[in-house]
Amino acid sequence: DSGIFDTSYRMIFAKLYRFITGSYKAEVGRAVLFGSGSLENEQIRETAELAGFEVRTHDRNKANREKKVDTDIVATMTRDAYKSAKDGDTFNLVAGDKDYVPATKMMIADGIRVDVIFWDHAAAELKNACSKFISLNQHLDVLRPRPRGERMALAS
Repeated sequence: DSGIFDTSYRMIFAKLYRFITGSYKAEVGRAVLFGSGSLENEQIRETAELAGFEVRTHDRNKANREKKVDTDIVATMTRDAYKSAKDGDTFNLVAGDKDYVPATKMMIADGIRVDVIFWDHAAAELKNACSKFISLNQHLDVLRPRPRGERMALAS
Protein backbone atom coordinates (compact mmCIF):
# COMPACT_ATOMS: atom_id res chain seq x y z
CA ASP A 1 0.00 0.00 0.00
CA SER A 2 2.91 2.36 0.69
CA GLY A 3 4.79 1.55 -2.49
CA ILE A 4 7.75 0.19 -0.54
CA PHE A 5 9.47 -2.85 -1.98
CA ASP A 6 12.42 -4.87 -0.75
CA THR A 7 14.38 -5.42 -3.95
CA SER A 8 17.06 -7.34 -2.08
CA TYR A 9 14.69 -10.22 -1.23
CA ARG A 10 15.54 -13.44 -3.03
CA MET A 11 13.55 -16.63 -3.25
CA ILE A 12 14.75 -20.09 -4.19
CA PHE A 13 12.62 -21.63 -6.97
CA ALA A 14 13.26 -25.16 -5.70
CA LYS A 15 11.91 -24.15 -2.29
CA LEU A 16 8.85 -22.54 -3.87
CA TYR A 17 8.26 -25.68 -5.94
CA ARG A 18 8.57 -27.89 -2.83
CA PHE A 19 6.30 -25.54 -0.87
CA ILE A 20 3.60 -25.71 -3.54
CA THR A 21 3.83 -29.43 -4.26
CA GLY A 22 4.55 -30.67 -0.74
CA SER A 23 4.74 -34.44 -0.76
CA TYR A 24 2.69 -34.68 -3.97
CA LYS A 25 5.46 -34.03 -6.52
CA ALA A 26 4.61 -37.19 -8.45
CA GLU A 27 1.13 -35.81 -9.02
CA VAL A 28 2.26 -32.46 -10.46
CA GLY A 29 1.14 -32.27 -14.05
CA ARG A 30 3.00 -29.12 -14.96
CA ALA A 31 4.81 -26.22 -13.32
CA VAL A 32 5.45 -23.19 -15.49
CA LEU A 33 7.39 -20.01 -14.68
CA PHE A 34 6.41 -17.08 -16.89
CA GLY A 35 8.48 -13.94 -17.32
CA SER A 36 9.76 -11.35 -19.72
CA GLY A 37 13.13 -10.62 -21.20
CA SER A 38 15.83 -12.96 -20.03
CA LEU A 39 14.33 -13.44 -16.53
CA GLU A 40 17.21 -11.30 -15.18
CA ASN A 41 19.84 -13.75 -16.40
CA GLU A 42 20.30 -17.28 -17.65
CA GLN A 43 21.08 -18.55 -14.14
CA ILE A 44 17.50 -17.86 -13.01
CA ARG A 45 16.19 -19.85 -15.98
CA GLU A 46 18.50 -22.77 -15.24
CA THR A 47 17.68 -22.72 -11.53
CA ALA A 48 13.94 -22.71 -12.23
CA GLU A 49 14.25 -25.54 -14.74
CA LEU A 50 16.31 -27.63 -12.30
CA ALA A 51 13.60 -27.05 -9.69
CA GLY A 52 11.00 -28.54 -12.03
CA PHE A 53 9.58 -25.50 -13.79
CA GLU A 54 9.08 -25.13 -17.51
CA VAL A 55 10.24 -21.56 -18.26
CA ARG A 56 8.45 -19.34 -20.77
CA THR A 57 9.55 -15.81 -21.54
CA HIS A 58 8.36 -12.97 -23.73
CA ASP A 59 10.23 -9.96 -25.05
CA ARG A 60 9.67 -6.64 -23.33
CA ASN A 61 8.26 -3.75 -25.34
CA LYS A 62 10.21 -0.66 -26.48
CA ALA A 63 9.54 1.02 -23.12
CA ASN A 64 11.07 -2.06 -21.42
CA ARG A 65 7.72 -3.07 -19.96
CA GLU A 66 6.50 -6.61 -19.53
CA LYS A 67 4.04 -7.65 -22.21
CA LYS A 68 2.15 -10.86 -23.00
CA VAL A 69 2.99 -12.56 -19.70
CA ASP A 70 -0.45 -12.27 -18.03
CA THR A 71 -2.26 -13.33 -21.19
CA ASP A 72 0.08 -16.30 -21.62
CA ILE A 73 -0.61 -17.40 -18.05
CA VAL A 74 -4.38 -17.15 -18.59
CA ALA A 75 -4.23 -18.89 -21.98
CA THR A 76 -2.05 -21.69 -20.61
CA MET A 77 -4.19 -22.17 -17.50
CA THR A 78 -7.42 -22.38 -19.44
CA ARG A 79 -6.00 -24.62 -22.17
CA ASP A 80 -4.53 -27.00 -19.59
CA ALA A 81 -7.77 -26.93 -17.60
CA TYR A 82 -9.93 -27.89 -20.54
CA LYS A 83 -7.54 -30.24 -22.32
CA SER A 84 -5.73 -32.00 -19.50
CA ALA A 85 -7.48 -31.58 -16.15
CA LYS A 86 -9.04 -34.56 -14.46
CA ASP A 87 -11.65 -34.60 -11.70
CA GLY A 88 -10.06 -33.52 -8.44
CA ASP A 89 -7.16 -31.61 -10.01
CA THR A 90 -6.13 -28.30 -8.48
CA PHE A 91 -4.51 -25.46 -10.35
CA ASN A 92 -2.10 -23.46 -8.19
CA LEU A 93 -1.69 -19.93 -9.44
CA VAL A 94 1.28 -18.13 -7.89
CA ALA A 95 0.27 -14.59 -8.76
CA GLY A 96 -1.69 -11.78 -7.20
CA ASP A 97 -2.94 -9.66 -10.08
CA LYS A 98 -6.66 -9.21 -10.64
CA ASP A 99 -6.09 -9.88 -14.36
CA TYR A 100 -6.54 -13.55 -13.42
CA VAL A 101 -10.01 -13.11 -11.91
CA PRO A 102 -12.11 -13.85 -15.05
CA ALA A 103 -10.23 -17.08 -15.88
CA THR A 104 -10.27 -18.14 -12.22
CA LYS A 105 -14.04 -17.58 -11.95
CA MET A 106 -14.73 -19.45 -15.21
CA MET A 107 -12.62 -22.42 -14.22
CA ILE A 108 -14.23 -22.64 -10.77
CA ALA A 109 -17.71 -22.33 -12.29
CA ASP A 110 -16.82 -25.31 -14.47
CA GLY A 111 -15.77 -27.36 -11.43
CA ILE A 112 -12.02 -26.81 -11.60
CA ARG A 113 -10.30 -25.86 -8.35
CA VAL A 114 -7.98 -22.82 -8.51
CA ASP A 115 -5.89 -22.03 -5.45
CA VAL A 116 -3.96 -18.77 -5.36
CA ILE A 117 -0.62 -18.71 -3.59
CA PHE A 118 0.84 -15.25 -3.15
CA TRP A 119 1.85 -12.51 -0.74
CA ASP A 120 -0.86 -10.87 1.37
CA HIS A 121 -0.96 -7.84 -0.92
CA ALA A 122 -2.60 -9.91 -3.68
CA ALA A 123 -5.68 -8.25 -5.15
CA ALA A 124 -8.69 -8.71 -2.87
CA GLU A 125 -10.82 -9.52 -5.91
CA LEU A 126 -8.55 -12.46 -6.78
CA LYS A 127 -8.47 -13.68 -3.18
CA ASN A 128 -12.28 -13.69 -3.19
CA ALA A 129 -12.56 -15.37 -6.58
CA CYS A 130 -10.26 -18.33 -5.99
CA SER A 131 -11.04 -21.66 -4.32
CA LYS A 132 -8.47 -21.02 -1.59
CA PHE A 133 -5.92 -18.28 -0.89
CA ILE A 134 -2.61 -19.35 0.61
CA SER A 135 -0.43 -16.53 1.92
CA LEU A 136 3.31 -16.73 1.38
CA ASN A 137 3.93 -14.04 4.02
CA GLN A 138 4.05 -16.56 6.84
CA HIS A 139 6.53 -18.70 4.90
CA LEU A 140 9.28 -16.18 4.05
CA ASP A 141 11.95 -18.14 5.89
CA VAL A 142 11.04 -21.35 4.07
CA LEU A 143 11.45 -19.72 0.64
CA ARG A 144 14.58 -17.61 0.97
CA PRO A 145 18.15 -18.82 0.74
CA ARG A 146 20.00 -19.66 3.94
CA PRO A 147 22.65 -17.11 4.88
CA ARG A 148 26.18 -18.14 3.96
CA GLY A 149 27.70 -20.43 6.53
CA GLU A 150 24.35 -21.37 8.08
CA ARG A 151 23.70 -25.08 8.06
CA MET A 152 20.35 -26.77 8.12
CA ALA A 153 19.70 -28.61 11.37
CA LEU A 154 18.94 -32.28 10.89
CA ALA A 155 16.32 -33.95 13.04
CA SER A 156 17.33 -37.21 14.62
